Amino acid sequence: MTSLPPALPAAALAAQTTAPANAAEQAKRAQIRETAQKFEASFLSVMLQEMLDGVKAQGPVGGGPGEDMFKSFMAEAMAKQMTQAGGVGLSVTVNREMLKLQGLEN
Repeated sequence: MTSLPPALPAAALAAQTTAPANAAEQAKRAQIRETAQKFEASFLSVMLQEMLDGVKAQGPVGGGPGEDMFKSFMAEAMAKQMTQAGGVGLSVTVNREMLKLQGLEN
């Protein structure tokens, strides 16, 4: 079985952009980068919730109505951690496309 290539860390996302011309452009780029990372975290959260939907906890401390209520919080926290650790590369693509839409070079 082949291994997956390592995910791009958030630093790689920041390094893809050229030096901004002014402070306003720099702020816009930072906002776009943050939005792209939030989008990836949201996407991963939905995927993780679907993955965890069929998982039932066993043992004396698992299960119950509380488990179902808090699974979404766990999926969201896991998605945020995954995105901070480099994610799956979705934020890099979204960031690039958002920069194009704003007329900014990569």
